[in-house]
Amino acid sequence: MVLPCLNEAAALPALLARLPRGYRAIVADNGSTDGSPEVARAGGARVVEVAQRGYGAAVHAGLLAADPADGVVCVMDADGSFDPAQLPRLADPVRAGDADLACGRRRPATAGAWPLHARLGNAVLARRIRRETGVDVHDIAPIRAARRDALLGLGLRDRRFGYPLELLLSAARDGWRIVELDVAYHPRAAGTRSKVTGTVRGTLGAVADMRAVLAR
Repeated sequence: MVLPCLNEAAALPALLARLPRGYRAIVADNGSTDGSPEVARAGGARVVEVAQRGYGAAVHAGLLAADPADGVVCVMDADGSFDPAQLPRLADPVRAGDADLACGRRRPATAGAWPLHARLGNAVLARRIRRETGVDVHDIAPIRAARRDALLGLGLRDRRFGYPLELLLSAARDGWRIVELDVAYHPRAAGTRSKVTGTVRGTLGAVADMRAVLAR
């Protein structure tokens, strides 16, 4: 399992403690200043230091570090908004050969788990993906599972917030079998902050990254 991480020390202990049996965590640290790498190591995770800033850069580094023998790799946010116990629901269809990419569709566990403006932005992007590719997805999949070598074989170029969008578009265009499964979405752990919706700069940056992907 790859966990792209930037200042998630408050979320990591509980998250790593709930890893399902047989799952190993790779924390792709993107320059944390809150001690996240040390917390991750203490929780049994392998830590990969990623110098290049950006969500896509962290995910890509984590995929490169994953053991090819493991085959299927899961990716999820490290902020505590997802329960790792849900990972087998996504990984199992890929392992069984029933899907090439399994994506989680966020279902808020509480009213405040997913801010309205973020939910609306996601809905707009998902609608465009459906229109352009015909794939019936409703989320840009911040939690997902696929085979490591297949993911790397897509040759994704985005190293910032446009990475999940590029992944869905590229996988659809390559004819991947994509399934979407409901996953519970919780409020992020206290002491962490969203890199996208937490600041105006983050929101504008994410919008710019995704527009660049759609313009290709």
